[in-house]
Amino acid sequence: MSRTLSRIGLGMVGLWVALSATAQEQPADFAHQVPLALSGEGPWYRLPLPLDVQLQAQQTDLSDLRVFNAAGQAQAYALVKESAQSRENRTLTDVKWFPLYNAADDTERAPSVRVQSNANGTLVEVQPSSRLEAGEEELRGWLLDASALKAPLQQLVLDWTSERDGFQRFTIEASDDLQHWQSWGEGQVARLTFADERVEQHEVSLPGQSARYLRLLWDSPSSAPVLTSAQLQSASRESLPLPLVWSQPLAGSTSKAGEYTWQLPKGLNVEQVQVELSQANSLAPVTLAGRRESSLPWQPMGSGLLYRLTQNGQDVLQNQLQLSGQAVQQLKLTVDERGGGLGTEAPALRYAVRPTQVVFLARGEGPYSLALGSATVKAASLPLTTLVPDYRPSRLATLGTATVNGVATSIPPAETVPVVVGTNWKKIGLWAVLLLSVLFLAAMAFSLLRKPPVKS
Repeated sequence: MSRTLSRIGLGMVGLWVALSATAQEQPADFAHQVPLALSGEGPWYRLPLPLDVQLQAQQTDLSDLRVFNAAGQAQAYALVKESAQSRENRTLTDVKWFPLYNAADDTERAPSVRVQSNANGTLVEVQPSSRLEAGEEELRGWLLDASALKAPLQQLVLDWTSERDGFQRFTIEASDDLQHWQSWGEGQVARLTFADERVEQHEVSLPGQSARYLRLLWDSPSSAPVLTSAQLQSASRESLPLPLVWSQPLAGSTSKAGEYTWQLPKGLNVEQVQVELSQANSLAPVTLAGRRESSLPWQPMGSGLLYRLTQNGQDVLQNQLQLSGQAVQQLKLTVDERGGGLGTEAPALRYAVRPTQVVFLARGEGPYSLALGSATVKAASLPLTTLVPDYRPSRLATLGTATVNGVATSIPPAETVPVVVGTNWKKIGLWAVLLLSVLFLAAMAFSLLRKPPVKS
């Protein structure tokens, strides 16, 4: 009890300090103001900060961000920033896989199977529901047993025999009872040989949900490979990072063949980039570098194979690169021209960052607004545990929600009014008296020097 009261007392002191620091600030001190709409239960509200709003701040660390009420009073707030390395506890687990067969002339997309499992739900045997003669069976896909994993599934990692090179496309479905299946989208893995080098893609992203079983069904049964390994990467729901927020397409420039550069609006912790591949049948091994300023050397950030290929009338697209989240303001993409390059014009690029949430304590009457854009104000955010004295990580999702409610308004910089300086007679008089005093002393010294010495 005393510890709780102590925390609340410290929180009140922190709130008083924060409000005192911003007491003289007004909305007009900031270049941009964004109206907010509140929903849910207060008095704390969390605002997922859109990237286009975040870019209106003049200070990279968002020190010039404030929340005001209708009376222009600054609100106490905290910044919640998710990073790629924050509190994640991911686990890569080998799982059992079972082939799914049906008759070669069967038109059913999903084979009908008989399943045997133990009391824990772990699969022991999976067999076709009807007996298939030798030569009649056709491999349709695979059933993965994820019953031992309780955390949400983030990524699927597959390996297969070398007889099936090229692209492997399949649908992903999830179930908890093997009766009702939910679509988890499509997956694609690849094994390619390019310029005497082997390029392989084994990972497929999953939606971050829990499921006991996964079913992989190949688009073309005749191309379904024989798996040699199946792994699932899982992470607890509390430790999952917030979804990435993506920028609008950014135009680039090029100074020589196979090299493209982009200038970001400000220094940002970039997690992913997406390169526009406008031409079909593009194939480009690339390396990406970044730096904070033009005076600094380029630092390598990642590499990969970008492609847009047409197969069976469909586009097969891989145009993203995963990065480490380091802060950069300039990006440079170097393309291996042996793949045909990406053209003479720099392709458009989109970048993704971890989002920032603003949590504020609503005080006074609304409507509330978000203010950004000042090069002179100091940071005024509080630690989240100070703003919300009994804060727990699970409580963040239960707070009220604030959303951007309209277009930001911009305040033009104030015009400089020339100041008419009047004649300062007092200052002139003081200088005149000082000058006369100096002249008087000089005259006295000159008189003493000319006076003949007294004879003894």
